[in-house]
Amino acid sequence: MTKYVFSYHGDGEMPSDPAAIEEVMQAWGAWFGGLGDAVVDGGNPFGATRSVASDGSVTDGNAARLTGYSIVNADSLDAAVAMAKGCPVLGGGGSVSVSETIDM
Repeated sequence: MTKYVFSYHGDGEMPSDPAAIEEVMQAWGAWFGGLGDAVVDGGNPFGATRSVASDGSVTDGNAARLTGYSIVNADSLDAAVAMAKGCPVLGGGGSVSVSETIDM
């Protein structure tokens, strides 16, 4: 099995209504539950971000719109991509990048 990182991209906006928050959390819980033992690290959402450029300048935010990550085990990149297709972030117009990790 190989590890793959799911990098979540989107606006990072969490709803403020308690019922909507609960709905989002249930969707994520159901998706992770469906992945079962493939989940190595459920990850976390990202908070405040600053980016450092090659010239050393610092700006607030991140150009990649990264909002969080998770790590899963899968037999292949295609299998990991298939898992990512059920991610709740997709329902809000976001995207998921799936990257194979390389042991060094």
